[in-house]
Amino acid sequence: MAAPDLLFELLTEELPPRSLEALSIALAEGFAAGLDSAAIGHGRIRRFATPRRLAVLVEHCAERQPDRTIERRGPPRTAAYTTDGQPTQAALAFARSCGVAVTDLVEIATEKGAWLGYRGIEPGAATIERLGAIAEHAVAALPAARRMRWGAGEVEFVRPVHRVVMLFGDEVVPCTILGLPAGRETAGHRFHAPRPIRIRTPRSYPGALRRAKVLADFGERRERIRAEVAAAGEQAGGHALIEAALLDEVTALVEWPVAVAGRFEERYRRLPREVIVATVQDHQRYFPVQTPDGALSASFVTVANLVSRDPQRVREGNERVVRPRLADAEFFWNQDRKRGLADCAARLGEVTFQGKLGSYADKTARVRALALEIERATGGGASTVERAAALAKADLVTAMVGEFPELQGTMGRYYALDAGEPPAVADAIEEQYRPRFAGDALPRTSAGRALALADKVDTLAGIFAIGEKPTGAKDPFGLRRAALGVLRILLETPLDLDLTGLLERAVAAQPVVRAGTAADLLTFIADRLRGVLAERVAAATGDAIEAVLAVAPRSPLDAEARLVALQEFLSSADGAVLAAANKRIGNLLRKAPVASGRPVDPAVFAESAERRLHARYLEVAPHVGRALAARRYADALGAGRALRTDVDAFFDSVLVMDPDPVRRENRLALLRDVHALLGGVADLSRLPG
Repeated sequence: MAAPDLLFELLTEELPPRSLEALSIALAEGFAAGLDSAAIGHGRIRRFATPRRLAVLVEHCAERQPDRTIERRGPPRTAAYTTDGQPTQAALAFARSCGVAVTDLVEIATEKGAWLGYRGIEPGAATIERLGAIAEHAVAALPAARRMRWGAGEVEFVRPVHRVVMLFGDEVVPCTILGLPAGRETAGHRFHAPRPIRIRTPRSYPGALRRAKVLADFGERRERIRAEVAAAGEQAGGHALIEAALLDEVTALVEWPVAVAGRFEERYRRLPREVIVATVQDHQRYFPVQTPDGALSASFVTVANLVSRDPQRVREGNERVVRPRLADAEFFWNQDRKRGLADCAARLGEVTFQGKLGSYADKTARVRALALEIERATGGGASTVERAAALAKADLVTAMVGEFPELQGTMGRYYALDAGEPPAVADAIEEQYRPRFAGDALPRTSAGRALALADKVDTLAGIFAIGEKPTGAKDPFGLRRAALGVLRILLETPLDLDLTGLLERAVAAQPVVRAGTAADLLTFIADRLRGVLAERVAAATGDAIEAVLAVAPRSPLDAEARLVALQEFLSSADGAVLAAANKRIGNLLRKAPVASGRPVDPAVFAESAERRLHARYLEVAPHVGRALAARRYADALGAGRALRTDVDAFFDSVLVMDPDPVRRENRLALLRDVHALLGGVADLSRLPG
C-alpha cells in the first residue's frame, strides 16, 4: 500500500501579487525542512498559489517517524551499588525514570570509569501527530514584511485567513492553524464556484479546484496566460510584448485567466513608445502589442479573471480605463514640450534633493564639475557633457515624470531632442541613470558614462556625508546599487580612473563635512569590489583578492589586472613557493620591524647566501620597477621568480636573528627590501603559507 499524501492549504483574502510566488516557495521549503527535521520520509513536494490561496501537496509521506535508539547515563557504577552488590537509591531512582527494573540497566564504560546506563528503542511517533507543529512553524516563517490582524482575534498573517485545509491521506489532521481548525473544505472561483468544495484526498485537490474554475498551479497558470496573450496578440495583427515580471504579476492576480484584446485611439501612438508602455503595461498591467515593423500598435491584451458571457463588455470596460490615462499622458507631453527643457532646468532650485544636501540645482552643479573632470581624464569632449549635466535633472519637474517617475532620464532625452539639443546631449541625459539594476545596459557614450559616474558618486558622497549609509537590509537611497553601478562602468566600459581621488573630491564638494567620510565610502565600495572581482576573475580566492586590495590599487581596473596576474603567478610552482617565502619574511618583519630608511650595507654581510640574495635583488629590482611602472604585472611577478633559489638558500644557511645587532639589522633590512619587491603587485604575505 502506497504511503499517504499530505495536503495543506490556507484560503485567504487576496494576497500581495508581487509576493505570492516567494510566499509559495517559502511555504514549500518550510514543510520540507519540518519533515526532514522530524525524519519523516517523503516524496515530491508540489506547491500551489493563487491570489486567494497558498498550498503544498507532499507525496508519499511516511506514516511514522523511524524508531530511535536511545542511551541514557545514570550514576557512576561505584555509586549505583553497595559493597554487597545491592542497588542504591540512586540506581533505583534512575531505573524508575527509565521505566525499567534495575536488572534491565547496562554498564557503560568510559575513559572516566564505568557508569550505570540504559539503552532502548524509542518508537517513532505517528506522522499525523507531528504535522500540526510542522505546519505552524512553516506558516510562522513565511517572509512577510507586514502582517495584519482581523476580527477580534490576535492572530496575524499577510491577509485574513478564512479556511485551513490539512489532510493526511483521507484523514483531516487534528490541529489549529492561525486560530482556525483544519478541515477538508475550501472554495473555488469567487464568481464561478463560490460554494464550499470538499477535498476527498490530497491528490484530488488540483482536479477539484480545476472543476471549480481555479488553476491552482502557479506555473501552469503562467504558461496558459503566456499562450493566450500571445494568441490574442497575433489575432490583433501583431506580437504581444510579454515582460517576465508583468507575466508573474498577472499570474498572481487571476485564478482562471482569460485573455481579452482591446484597442485605443490611433492618435496616442504619436506618444513616445516608453510612455505608452508605462501607461499600458506598468500602470494597467496590460500587455502591449507590437506591429511587425517594430512599432507599438494601438492594441493591447489584458487578462480577465473569469469567463464572461459578454466578452465585448469586458473589452470595452478595459478600453474605457486606459483611454483617460493615455489622454493625460498626451496632455503632459504637449504641455512639457511647450515649456521646454531649459525652462524646467531653471526651476531645479525649487526642488529639494535632500534636506541637508540642498536642491537639485545644487546637485546639478556638483555633478557638472565631477563629470567634466571625468570626461577630461578619459579624453572626451567637455562641451557635450557640460550641456548634458546642465539639463540632466530638468525632466524631474515635468508633468510627465511627475506622473511616471520611472521615465526620468528617458523623457529628458525626448524633450532635449524636441528642443533641438544635439543627439549626443540627449543620449547622455538618458544614460545618466544606467545601470538602473543588475544586468542593465551600461552607458554607451563617453558623455553618458561621465554623467552616470558623476551622478552616482555624488549621491554616494552626499548620503555618506550626512551619516545615512546603509545598515543591514535597509538601503533607502539605493547606495549599494549605485556603488555596483560605478564599478560596472569602470570595469566593463572600461575606464581607468583613480576612484580614491574621485571620491575624495566628491566628498569635499558636499555642503556637509564629516571626518572620515571618504575613507568610509572607499571601504563601502571596496566591499562591493570584492564580490565583483570574485565573479569576474576565474578561480580568484578571497585571500588573493585581499592581497591585491592591500596594496591600494589606483582603480578597480588596476585591481582586476593585478588579480589576473596574481592568479597566473600562483598557479606556477615557483609562484606558490615564493609566495610562501614572502609570507615567512612578512611574519619575521612583523616580529622584528626594521626602519624603512635603514640601508643595506654589503660590507656587513658574513655569509655567501646573503651576498648572493642581495646581488640577485639588485639585478632583479630594476626589471620589476619598470614592469610595475608600465603596469605589466605578470612581468613584474615573473621577474620576481628569479629570487626563489636565493631566498631558499638564505633561509637554509643564514641566521636572521644573529646575536650581533648590526648583522641582525642588516639582514632584516635585506629581507625588508625583498619583501617590498615581491609585494609590488600584491601583498603576498596575506596569502596562505
